[in-house]
Amino acid sequence: MVALLHRFPWDVLRRPRLLVRPGTALRRHRDLLARRHAARSRPKRPGRPRPVHSIRALVLRLARKNPSWGYRRLHGELLVLGIKVAAVHLWETLQEAGIAPAPERARGTSANFLHSQANALPGATSPRPSP
Repeated sequence: MVALLHRFPWDVLRRPRLLVRPGTALRRHRDLLARRHAARSRPKRPGRPRPVHSIRALVLRLARKNPSWGYRRLHGELLVLGIKVAAVHLWETLQEAGIAPAPERARGTSANFLHSQANALPGATSPRPSP
């Protein structure tokens, strides 16, 4: 429509017989192009892109080998390796795999902790007194 109106002389276009003025036609054309450009440049999926499958496999392998690690510890380990993934993605990945993202830690006593530390020292014998 704009191409057709462009060929007419201005004095013909200014007559009141036209249903659409040239400015209106040009504005509608600009709006149509803007909407088309906006629709094409819109991302296909909203939000942050999902992590790569190899990263997901690494996260699941680390979580299975280290069951006491939570998603925050896994996030820190991945950062040390140079892999930048949002902690939320780790949480969701562990949830989908059926792994507790924040596992309950086994509550030990301070005596158990001291015994395990003493046993880890080289040349140390068990400090438990024999009854």
